[in-house]
Amino acid sequence: MLTFAHPWLALLLPLPFLVRWLVPPLRRSLPALRVPFLDRVRSTGKSGSRRKASSLIPNVLKVAVWVLLIGALMRPQWLEKPIERELPARDLLLLVDLSGSMQAEDFTNAAGEKVDRLTAVKEVVGEFLEKREGDRVALAVFGNAPFLQVPFTTDLELCRQLLDETAIGMAGPKTALGDAIGLGINLFEESTTPDKTIIALTDGNDTSSAVPPIEASRIASDRDIKIYTIAIGDPETVGEEKLDEATLKEVSENTGGSYFLALNREELVDVYAQLDQLETTKVNTVSHRPKHDLYFWPLAAALVLSLLNRATGLLCSGAASRRRDTPRVRVNSRTFELEIESP
Repeated sequence: MLTFAHPWLALLLPLPFLVRWLVPPLRRSLPALRVPFLDRVRSTGKSGSRRKASSLIPNVLKVAVWVLLIGALMRPQWLEKPIERELPARDLLLLVDLSGSMQAEDFTNAAGEKVDRLTAVKEVVGEFLEKREGDRVALAVFGNAPFLQVPFTTDLELCRQLLDETAIGMAGPKTALGDAIGLGINLFEESTTPDKTIIALTDGNDTSSAVPPIEASRIASDRDIKIYTIAIGDPETVGEEKLDEATLKEVSENTGGSYFLALNREELVDVYAQLDQLETTKVNTVSHRPKHDLYFWPLAAALVLSLLNRATGLLCSGAASRRRDTPRVRVNSRTFELEIESP
């Protein structure tokens, strides 16, 4: 598509004609002499009429040069087809508990076989990741302390691969949910997306955090970070491995999120399906149309026509000087003498 960056410059096109119309031509008073052989003098004007006719071509060339120069100043551009780029509008952090209690084999896999909790979580969260196309996703694991496994990325395949490489106890046997939320808050400091979400999955209560989960959730709320908590396993467990549902509920409520309980794989799949609907994928689309300047084409054409006009003028003047078939009249303005040269 052809367009102009400065189309208003087209208003300059009639400028030379306006100047010629508004500004009167320069008139000079020249000495005149009456001669008895007027017919012979008039005959010398025939070549002048031919010169007048031949001046039409240079005038047309001058007009064309002016139009081309204005066209170059208008800066013609060729617009290519729009190029669209999708930018993530949400940063999603997945917190996964790797404490020792995750090795309890009270879940099943997709084939219905008994597996430990972490294996079931890997399958369900992996399927959830496949649906988050358009989001930036990060993965952090926690035990005695939180560790960043994958920083925010749109490479969901890499995120899933590193999730599959996690192992129970690799972060320590205890549960530091509060510190994991604190890690997420620090991770979101450099985020520029409008929506920030944490999905925290755990099967026990916080036993080793320097910052309590509830206090960490209040800080997250001040930073506009929403937290969804998912408790898995048996809520009737006692001891250090018991589920602290009250704390998890308060953590999610403080940030405007939700609390979920999944006692088996089917319920866990349902939880992540609800999260997928609650936190729909958001994508900002940025459109760009490449532009290619074309001003050098009319500029080059104006240069060629200008040179052609000059060459035409030189040829016409040379031809006139060689023409000897018409008498010439020469007037000496000082002595008022008239001379007629015969061919």
